[in-house]
Amino acid sequence: MNIFNLISLLGGLAMFLYGMRIMGDGLKESSSGPLKKALEQLTNKPIKGFFLGLLITAVIQSSTATIVITAGLVGAGIISLHQSIGIIVGANVGTTVTGQIIRLLDLDSSGTSFLQFFKPSTLAPIALIIGIIFIMGLQSKGFGKAGQIIIGFGILFSGLLNMTNAVNVLAEGGTIERLFSMLGENPILAYLIGAGVAFVLQSSSASIGILQAFSMSGLLTFNSIYAVLVGIYLGDCITTAIVCCIGTKPDAKRVGVINILFNLGKSVLILAAIALIYNLGFLSGIWNSVVNSGDIANLNMLFNLACSILLFPLLGLFEKLSRKIIKDKSMTGQHDEIPSTLNPVFFSAPAIAFGRSYDALIVMYDMARENLSSSFKLLESYDAKAAAEIYDNEEYIDRMTDQISNYLVQLSAHITAPEHSEILSHYHSVVTEFERLSDHAVNIAEIAASLDKNKAPLTSSALSELSVLENLLDTILDYSESAFKNRNLEAARHIEPLEQVVDDMVNRLKDNHLERLRTGKCSIISGTEFLNLLSEMERISDICSNIGVATIARATPEIKHQVHNYVSTLHEGRDESYNTEYKEAFDKYFSQLDAVH
Repeated sequence: MNIFNLISLLGGLAMFLYGMRIMGDGLKESSSGPLKKALEQLTNKPIKGFFLGLLITAVIQSSTATIVITAGLVGAGIISLHQSIGIIVGANVGTTVTGQIIRLLDLDSSGTSFLQFFKPSTLAPIALIIGIIFIMGLQSKGFGKAGQIIIGFGILFSGLLNMTNAVNVLAEGGTIERLFSMLGENPILAYLIGAGVAFVLQSSSASIGILQAFSMSGLLTFNSIYAVLVGIYLGDCITTAIVCCIGTKPDAKRVGVINILFNLGKSVLILAAIALIYNLGFLSGIWNSVVNSGDIANLNMLFNLACSILLFPLLGLFEKLSRKIIKDKSMTGQHDEIPSTLNPVFFSAPAIAFGRSYDALIVMYDMARENLSSSFKLLESYDAKAAAEIYDNEEYIDRMTDQISNYLVQLSAHITAPEHSEILSHYHSVVTEFERLSDHAVNIAEIAASLDKNKAPLTSSALSELSVLENLLDTILDYSESAFKNRNLEAARHIEPLEQVVDDMVNRLKDNHLERLRTGKCSIISGTEFLNLLSEMERISDICSNIGVATIARATPEIKHQVHNYVSTLHEGRDESYNTEYKEAFDKYFSQLDAVH
C-alpha cells in the first residue's frame, strides 16, 4: 500500500458520504411536509408509532433525522413522549434499508444482461445522467428535488466503487486481514471502534456502508465484524441524543435518552446472546466464515428486528428511566419559559421549521392584538391591574421577538429552495411588525395612565370619535390577521384603502379636537394626550398596511423590490378597485363619525 492508495480510499469515502448527504437532504426536504403531518396524527399506540418510524426512516434514509424531528415535536407539545417511543424503535429498524440498497455490490450479473443494469458500476453513471437531466434540462421545482436525490444516489455508488477498488489493493498487502483479525480477537475493542466511527460520521448507515465496502476484500469474517456492527448502533445514537438535548423542554431531551437506553439494551442483548450461543457450540460453523455485503445487511436487519421484538415490552421502563435521568424544570411564572416550538432540530426539514415559526408568530400576533384591545378599554375606565398585564405581555412578546428572529437567522443557513427564501423574508418582516403592534398598545396604556393620574379624562365627544376610529382599526386588524394566518390575498388587498381612510379620519379628528381646545371644552393635558392617541392609532394602521403588503409581495415576487411604487400607484388613484373600495369605506365610516356629533 502507498500514499496514492490511501488517497483513493479517502476520496471514495468522501464521495460516499457526500452522496449520502445529498440524497438524504433531498429526501428530507421533499418529504418534510408529509412527515410533519404523519407525526402529528400519530395515535397513542406504540406499535403504530413503530411502523410509522420504520416507514419514514426507510424513505428519508436517516434515523437521526427522524428521531431529532420527533424530539422537536415532543418539545413543541405536538406529540407526547409516550407516543415517540414507538417511532424511536421503528427508526432504528428503518435505517437498515440503506444497507440492503448497498448490498447491490454483491450482485452477480454474469450471463444476464438485464441484471447488469443493477450493478453499482452501471447504476452510478445512469443515476448521474438522469439526475443532471432533471436538474438542468427540466426547469421544474419537483424535477430539481428528484434530480438532487438521484445524483446523490449516483455519487454514493461512485464513492463505494472507489472505496472497494482501494480496499482490494489494501487486501493484497495484508493490512485488512491483520486489522480485522485483531478485532475478532478483541470484541470490546471492535465494539468501541464501531461506536467511534459512527460517532464521528454521525450516521449508522454510512458506517455500515463502509463496513460493506471493506467486505468486498473477502477477508471479513463473522467474528471480526459483529461487535463492530453493534458498536455502530451506540455511536450513532449518542450523536442523536446530543442533538436532541438542544431542545429546551425535558421531554425533548428524554427522546434522545430513550434512544440511548434502547441501543444500550440492544448492545447487551446481542453481545450476550452471541457469546452464549457461541459457547454452546452453535456458531462454530459461521464463526470464521467470510461475510459479504449482503450478509452484513442481513445481520444488521436481523439484529434490529429481533431486538425490537424482544425489547418492546421494556419500552415503558425506558420511559420511566428517562424521567429519572432528565428531571422536570420548575416553573415560577406563566412566562418563565419561551415556547420551545422553535427547536433547531427542525433545521434539517425546513417545512417543519417554518411551521413552528408560523405557530410562534400566531401566538405573538394574538397577544399583541389582545394588548391593543385591553389598552383601548383603559381609555374609558383605567385599571392598574389590566395595565400591568399589558406590560407583562409586552415583555413576553419582546422575548418572543428575539427568539423568533434569532431562529430565522439560524434557519437561513439551511435554506436552499427559492420558495423557502420567500417564506423566510415574509416572516422576517412580520415579526417586527407584530412586536410594534404591542409597543403601541403599551403607549396607549401609558396615555391612559397619564390621563388617570392627572384627573384629565377625555370628553364624551372625543371618546365617541375614538370609538369610530377604533372600529375602523378593528376591521383593518381583522384583515391583517386573515392575510397572515391564511395567506389571504383578498384580505390583504382590503387593508390599503382602509388605511387611507384612517389617515383621512385622523386629520378630521385633529381638526375637531383643536376646535374643542379653542372653545375650552377640553383641557390642555387631555388635548395633548388625545393628539398622541391619534398618532398611535395612525401608526397601528401603517403596521397593518406593512403586513398586507408583505403578504402580497410573498405571493407576487415581482413587487417585492418595488413596494413603494406599488403603494404609490394605489394612493395616486391609478387602481379602480382600490378607488371604489376607498370611497365605500370613506362614506361608511365618516357617516358614523357624523352621527356621533
